Amino acid sequence: MGPLPWRRLRPPPPLLLLPLGCFALLLPPPAATEFSPSLDSDFTFTLPAGRKECFYQPMRKEASLELEYQVLDGAGLDVDFHLLSPKGETLVFDERKSDGVHTVETEDGDYMFCFDNTFSTISEKVIFFELILDNMGEDGQDQEDWKKYVTGTDLLDMKLEDILESINSVKARLSKSVQIQTLLRAFEARDRNIQESNFDRVNFWSMVNLGVMVVVSAVQVYMLKSLFEDKRKSRT
Repeated sequence: MGPLPWRRLRPPPPLLLLPLGCFALLLPPPAATEFSPSLDSDFTFTLPAGRKECFYQPMRKEASLELEYQVLDGAGLDVDFHLLSPKGETLVFDERKSDGVHTVETEDGDYMFCFDNTFSTISEKVIFFELILDNMGEDGQDQEDWKKYVTGTDLLDMKLEDILESINSVKARLSKSVQIQTLLRAFEARDRNIQESNFDRVNFWSMVNLGVMVVVSAVQVYMLKSLFEDKRKSRT
């Protein structure tokens, strides 16, 4: 993982990362890029304190968009999440949550999802999210390409349709395995961040306690020593 996944779990697909203010939210950029049309894409980024970052994903009608996010590092491990439709309607709003999974049936247009850290004035957040796109129209095109080869196969024990079905099944299972492994790496990274933070806190307070013990010991020795000193003055 090398050692933390936010240094990039794997090279991400082309993505438009836009820091948006209140005014910029009303004007989506005309040259917005998008994720590659693969079914599974993930990205890890750092969200500074007091900032809001938004992303755009073009979708087709009757497709499915599944989005999962996790806050890997940062005080409180929380962030605000918004998912907006192409018409600007709020589909999902999570307030100060550390993770979430959302699935929506889509229509034609650009979907916008934002991560908001404006409530924090000091702590930045490291955020991981993954997109899973279904029914984007590519599988149908692949099957159309296969149809022209499905001729004269009646004599075969296994038809090309069966081969295609097996390939698609293996592809779906491999994609699911990659998705699960990616999420496990994200969970591992978050747990490691928590452990390192706890380790630093334990070391800090251990040093504080040690310092207090040394000071208290010195004061006790001085007080005991002062009790046995003879302060009477001898007269000649």
